[in-house]
Amino acid sequence: MSRNFSIFSKGALAALFVIWAGVALAQSVIFPKDTLSIRTAAGKTYEFSIELALSDAQREQGLMYRKEMAADHGMLFDFGESRRVQMWMENTVLPLDMVFISGDGKISAIRENAVPFSRDIIDSGAPVKFVLELNAGRAKALGLRIGDKVINQRIGNSG
Repeated sequence: MSRNFSIFSKGALAALFVIWAGVALAQSVIFPKDTLSIRTAAGKTYEFSIELALSDAQREQGLMYRKEMAADHGMLFDFGESRRVQMWMENTVLPLDMVFISGDGKISAIRENAVPFSRDIIDSGAPVKFVLELNAGRAKALGLRIGDKVINQRIGNSG
């Protein structure tokens, strides 16, 4: 019996180390800050403070391990080119809305209420250049729709 306990303890310690290493890595990735606006077809404009995920390391990290985010904050993933994008929620504590944005700044898809820790793929469905992650429920609360315009110095400057 003590032998099984010893194996379990080593396994538990290994799992704890992996979690700790992930959290330590998450804290080592730095995200530049910026702002963006979303202008709806209804004429309303909403302002957000955002973090930018520009590099592979930043895009891989995203909002993983975060436990809270202010209602007027988000993270903008810039993929550098228009392409079909697939996201997931592994190691992501916060439920999120994902706003898929074409190179010209138009919202092309919205995936609401992504489930924390899920490995399910969340697909853009068409080529996009950006993804904006917001707290779950924000897209609906603000009335965001396909075709609304996202405005930021990075967006709309190329196809």
